[in-house]
Amino acid sequence: MELVAGSYEQVLFGFTVHPDPKGNGDREKWTSVADFTHHAHTASLSAVAVNSRFVVTGSKDETIHIYDMKKKIEHGALVHHNGSITCLKFYGNRHLISGAEDGLICVWDAKKWECLKSIKAHKGHVTFLSIHPSGKLALSVGTDKTLRTWNLVEGRSAFIKNIKQNAHIVEWSPSGEKYVVVILDKIYVYQLHTAAVSGTITNGKRVSSVTFLSDSVLAVAGDEEVVRFFDCESLVCLCEFKAHENRVKDMYSFEIPEHHVLVTASNDGFIKMWKLKHDKNVPPSLLCGVNTNARLTCLGVWLDTGADVKESLPPPAEPSPGSKKQQSRISKKEPGDVVQEEAASKPNSQKHGLAGDCAEPAEGSSLASNKRKTVEMLEKKRKKKKI
Repeated sequence: MELVAGSYEQVLFGFTVHPDPKGNGDREKWTSVADFTHHAHTASLSAVAVNSRFVVTGSKDETIHIYDMKKKIEHGALVHHNGSITCLKFYGNRHLISGAEDGLICVWDAKKWECLKSIKAHKGHVTFLSIHPSGKLALSVGTDKTLRTWNLVEGRSAFIKNIKQNAHIVEWSPSGEKYVVVILDKIYVYQLHTAAVSGTITNGKRVSSVTFLSDSVLAVAGDEEVVRFFDCESLVCLCEFKAHENRVKDMYSFEIPEHHVLVTASNDGFIKMWKLKHDKNVPPSLLCGVNTNARLTCLGVWLDTGADVKESLPPPAEPSPGSKKQQSRISKKEPGDVVQEEAASKPNSQKHGLAGDCAEPAEGSSLASNKRKTVEMLEKKRKKKKI
């Protein structure tokens, strides 16, 4: 298991963490060891996403860099966006979705690293996006004061809701039955079946990060050193605790056997791991903390494929490292690999579902499928000749 965090100083940090055999019960402690630092960007890091093989980072330098966690090497860069990268989300091991200040949302094949779809999503910046647990829907918010629902199977807009202010965070619950939209210090809880606000949580300070600990409990961090747990039904603050000496910038939660863990990153340079109690009215206990001596901006956790992690994801597909020739293609803008914005806006454009249940491939992958068919035919002919 590795904690990965991006910083204003353009560096990605990686720390290996594991349980300390000496600790037990409430005194349980984990130890951390510095594993790598990676300086690939020329501006501060703004987003990070992790799957079973890769860590991808987005930056204000308008690029997305891919880092192979198995080999601990740079794998390539994606350069389609013309604006600072604002959000990155993996769905399983096969798809990555990126959003940026150019207003585009791009769907990437995380095996071939080709752009399957490029959608003009917002008139202003895309500030945040979240993928539904089914992989068939996504939500995005932008600086055009809209909340947009996307049909990822067909690659088109499904619904547009005008909101009075610019939201900067949107997040689905684990079940996908509700979602939250964050505007400044307010968190609006929406129910999927009504698409209406069922309640509002006020944090007091501008919210910087939210993460669902369960379908009803939401962890909230803001421009302060405190993290709060809220009940999404009663809208009551269950507990709060001082996590850092400075404002908390990002959080990440996950489950492994016998542990429900919350990880926090702060401007004070620390990444901290917290063990959550079964009763969320009780503050979590600190497992470990590591000082990066940098101003942290974004956070992720890489879990080895062998780890037993509770996630509603499709079966993993092993990404291909690709040849040097293929890797060099990744860092070039190739219009032929991208479905143009005009085509993306048409309802009858070709389908490419993230859930893997669509009948037709995307235009960006049609070339590869034709090549495979040709290779199969040649192999059959060779076998016949040998006989």
